[in-house]
Amino acid sequence: MRRLFPVTDETAAQAFGGGAEGEEGHGAAAAHAAPAPDGTGGSAGADGLVNREWSLAELAAAYAYPEPVPGAGAPRPWLRANMVSTLDGAAQHEGHSQPISSAADMRVFGTLRALADAIVVGAETVRQEGYRPARARAEFAEARKGAGQGPAPAIAVVTTGLELDFSLPLFTSPLVPTLILTGAGAPPDRVAAAEKAGARVVVAGDGMGVDPARAVRALADLGHTRLLTEGGPRLLGQLVAAEVLDELCLTVSPMLTAGDAQRIAGGPSVAVPRRFELMSLLEDDGFLFSRYRRS
Repeated sequence: MRRLFPVTDETAAQAFGGGAEGEEGHGAAAAHAAPAPDGTGGSAGADGLVNREWSLAELAAAYAYPEPVPGAGAPRPWLRANMVSTLDGAAQHEGHSQPISSAADMRVFGTLRALADAIVVGAETVRQEGYRPARARAEFAEARKGAGQGPAPAIAVVTTGLELDFSLPLFTSPLVPTLILTGAGAPPDRVAAAEKAGARVVVAGDGMGVDPARAVRALADLGHTRLLTEGGPRLLGQLVAAEVLDELCLTVSPMLTAGDAQRIAGGPSVAVPRRFELMSLLEDDGFLFSRYRRS
């Protein structure tokens, strides 16, 4: 993998033949050049940069959440989305994201999860993708402990009717209790079923639906300020429309699928398009890993 933006001194030097060792690898990029783990420096690409697989620590540094502002009181929640899209805008192929992903994309996916306090996901995505509880990863255990985080992020499912299978491991055997974000008008019998299965139900709306801004505040009140959403498109569209999305990590897959698959965000359009600022752009085997922040 190689870093396309921002350009560091080391990257620029190597791009013009000035460096002896390369920097990027197969998951995402770090901010400095380094040799390959075996000491060989990896394999040189056509532009003179050396390809190698980055360590998970380097990936975590590349995707770190913003540091809290000193003296600003309780940290403000930061909501980032992680999505993948083909060249022609498809967020899925035959209902799943895996066919348009890659090993590098999954490495970034795992790193973003390991950095988060909670992962916000829509009920339809839970059903389609067969969501399981987030797992503890030994490679991130010390970093999570130092950041005051539990062994794994909580999964927070956004749902109106709670039409979920509460016998699944997501609800019966998570390391930390799964959260259900729903409205005050949710069916009482489904709420009871969720709680019986061990989930924690959080009301984040006055009616049947969930208010995105209220959901983010409710998660922050529970101590979950480093938030990650993995969609699906309907939920991401709601977050965009409510202007609560701070960051988008978008993988552009070098594939064309045609068909009528959803885009990464659906639902009603916003009145005025919201501009985001490009923070970094990485590349691996034709896949682009972009990181945009609300400007």
